[in-house]
Amino acid sequence: MDLYWLYAIVVYPIIYIFPAYAANGAPILFGRGRPLDKGRKLNGKRIFGDNKTARGLAASMICGILVGLIEYPFFPYMLPISILLAAGANVGDLLGSFLKRQADVPIGMGVPVLDQYGFFIAAMLLASPLGRQPGLYGIAFLVVLTGILHVLTNKGAHKLRLKKVPW
Repeated sequence: MDLYWLYAIVVYPIIYIFPAYAANGAPILFGRGRPLDKGRKLNGKRIFGDNKTARGLAASMICGILVGLIEYPFFPYMLPISILLAAGANVGDLLGSFLKRQADVPIGMGVPVLDQYGFFIAAMLLASPLGRQPGLYGIAFLVVLTGILHVLTNKGAHKLRLKKVPW
């Protein structure tokens, strides 16, 4: 019974969400380049800002799908889910940037909850029609894990000079 609990609440949820995590982190490593919004504005404000690039978006999708390909031999259903998780992570991240730009949040400033969970919520919602989501306790575990990992990975990326700010 204990091994089932460990698998259902910890291991499987991590396997499930990992494509979204990879997609969310990839732009830090492989991004840069021309802004996705090409400097365009809406209501006199940038749509996404300079940190959202086509290269980062492509890297994000590729990394999320690569994780799905790695998981495929063990969990064949994860390949289509990984595509939706990666796309959802991008939708959530871009929506967060859009909302921050429209609310005049200065570039580089963090917005609690939106920054930590926007990608996660959108990924989970977009992938939900395909089923196979972790149970309630597994999702609760992922909410806590996502918050912790967001802080740790951003601080690490800042120390490695991959990010200008530690959030």
